[in-house]
Amino acid sequence: MSANVASLRSTIETALAGRVAAPFNYRDRNAVPTVPTGIAEVDALVGGLPRGALTEIFGPPCSGRASLLSAALAARTADGEACALIDACDTFDPHSAEAAGVDLKKVLWVRCKNIDQALRAADLLLQSGGFGFVAVDLTEIAPRLVRQVPLDSWFRFRRTVEDTPTILMLLGQESNAKTCASLVLRMEPHPAHWKKTETSAPLNIAPLSVGLLLESFGARAELLRSRIQRVSASSGSGLRSGRAGFSVDRPAGEAVFHSQMKWDSPGGGPALVRLK
Repeated sequence: MSANVASLRSTIETALAGRVAAPFNYRDRNAVPTVPTGIAEVDALVGGLPRGALTEIFGPPCSGRASLLSAALAARTADGEACALIDACDTFDPHSAEAAGVDLKKVLWVRCKNIDQALRAADLLLQSGGFGFVAVDLTEIAPRLVRQVPLDSWFRFRRTVEDTPTILMLLGQESNAKTCASLVLRMEPHPAHWKKTETSAPLNIAPLSVGLLLESFGARAELLRSRIQRVSASSGSGLRSGRAGFSVDRPAGEAVFHSQMKWDSPGGGPALVRLK
């Protein structure tokens, strides 16, 4: 009996050679390496972004989705990784991203006009490989259109990045990847910080003019699903200690962070930067 089992095992291993490594060895798919998101509060909450998995970030406008995306791009490009951003509605602001620390030379920006172009671009980029971080930004697509995307599309994307070092991030207004996502974060707006400004009025019409200038706005990230188990730090999880400067307000399952406004950005308008 043992001879037959050994012969069958050898036959199966030979047939799967080059396609499946060690088919009879147990592998825990939930244990994956993670890397920092670039925001210490979110890292403390979720443990970082998982490689070889799909991460879904969703929430309403002004909920911190763009800040989290910029922080992740900045962290990945700082480590020398090639990144790709699939921009479904061509709304990405490179000036704000650069102000947040993103090395634009390491980012492939795919500017799309609709969701069909975005999905085709994502399919091609994921199949080609070579990117450490791929973000699919559907935040400006109407939720009713994103709901029409078949679930097997998200499942195919997830299977494509499995067993690879690629981080796949999906951003939208609603959760659509469902169980295909290993990590799901819901973003919500948090009270902003305003700074009082005082300027002199011309012609002495009024001695003083008082106004409010947006200094920073907050975002709350809520962990809805995490099916990942971080590997130990000695095995390359890539987690770093928190960076001072972020204000922390973290109930169970939530993290709050603030993004600072920079009003002298190269583009001539305000830009979001991470607090230092």
